[in-house]
Amino acid sequence: MREHRGKILRLQPNRVWRTYPGGRILDCMEGRTQPADGSFPEDWLGSTVRAINPGHEDKNEGLSLVNVDGKPLFLVDLIAADPEYFLGARHLSAFGMNPMVLVKYLDSAVRLPIQVHPTIPFSERYLNASCGKTEAYYILSTRPEVAEPFIYLGFQRAPVRQQLRRMILEQDIVAMEHCFDKIPVKPGDVYLVPGGLPHAIGAGVLMVEVMEPTDFVARVEFNVNGRMIPEPSRFMGRDLDFALEMFSLESFPVKAVEERWRCKAQILEEDSILRRESLVDERLTDRFRVARTIIHGQRQLRIRGYTILLVVEGCCTVATDSEKVHLSTYDRVVIPHGLGVLDIESVAGATLLECNPPES
Repeated sequence: MREHRGKILRLQPNRVWRTYPGGRILDCMEGRTQPADGSFPEDWLGSTVRAINPGHEDKNEGLSLVNVDGKPLFLVDLIAADPEYFLGARHLSAFGMNPMVLVKYLDSAVRLPIQVHPTIPFSERYLNASCGKTEAYYILSTRPEVAEPFIYLGFQRAPVRQQLRRMILEQDIVAMEHCFDKIPVKPGDVYLVPGGLPHAIGAGVLMVEVMEPTDFVARVEFNVNGRMIPEPSRFMGRDLDFALEMFSLESFPVKAVEERWRCKAQILEEDSILRRESLVDERLTDRFRVARTIIHGQRQLRIRGYTILLVVEGCCTVATDSEKVHLSTYDRVVIPHGLGVLDIESVAGATLLECNPPES
C-alpha cells in the first residue's frame, strides 16, 4: 500500500463528543446549512488517539481519516503500513510509531469545566502511559457576543489540598473560581498549559489545541451548562484522591503566567515573501513543536519532519513533485516526513501553522 506516497493527505472532519456544548463555528467550517452548538465541539486533526467517552463508546471515535485517491483511510493504519516514510527513522528509534502530537480545533459555547491533565511522571506511575497531556492554545477567534473572552491558567490563589477537596465534594464553584483570575485572550495569542496546571477555557473561544497524544483529563466541575458529567468521566474512572494527585497547588500571579507560559514568537527566517516563526519549542516544552509561517508569494518550505499543517488565515497552493492542492482557511493536511520540501504559493497571503512531534 504505497498510493499515499508523494501526496498531501487531506484530513476529513473528525468531530468528537464532549461533555460541554459548542461546535457552531466548526459546523460553518464544514459548510453545514444549519450550524448550531451541540455535543461535538472538537475536531481532532491528525489523530491516532481514540477518545475516552464513557457511555458514548465508539471504537473509532477520535481516529482521523485521510483521503487517498478518493478513499477514506485511517491515518493510524497508513502510518503502521509505512512508518519510516511518515515519521522518519530517528523518530521511530526514539518514539516508535506514536506520532507524539495531536491537534484539535476547539469551539466552546460555554466555559469548560475546571480541569487538570497529568504530567509524564504521573502517567508513567498511575496510567501505564509514556505521555501526559501538556497542551498549547493558539487563539483563532472569539465570538462577538462574548464581551470578555478569557482562559483560566494555573491557580492565582491556590487552595491547600483539603480546601480543594472540599470544594470539589461540595461543588462549591464560587470558591473554585475565586482561585483563578481571568486571563483575557485575543486572536493570535499562544499559551502553553503544562500537565498538572489547573485550567479552563472560557466561553466563545475558537482555538487550535496542540498536545501530547492522549485523552487524559480530570474534571472537577460536574455541572456543565445544565448537563451533569457522569462519574466515570470525571476522574478517568478513578476516585477524587487520584484526581487531586494531578494538581499543582502553587499560586501563580497573572504576571508570572504571562512570563512563564505565554509563547513568544522567535523568528526562524524572514524576507519579503515569507516570515517563519517558532511559537512552541524547547524554550517552554520538549513535548511538541509549533511554527507559524506567513507567506505572500511563492517559496519552497522545508518541513520539520512529520507535520500536521493548518491554514489559519487566507489561502494557498501547496505542491509536491507529484501533485498540487489548493488550501483555504481552516483546511488541514498531513505532511509525511518523506516529502521533505513543499512548494507554497499564496497570491493574497496566507498564515500556516506547522504542528510537529518533539525533536528526536
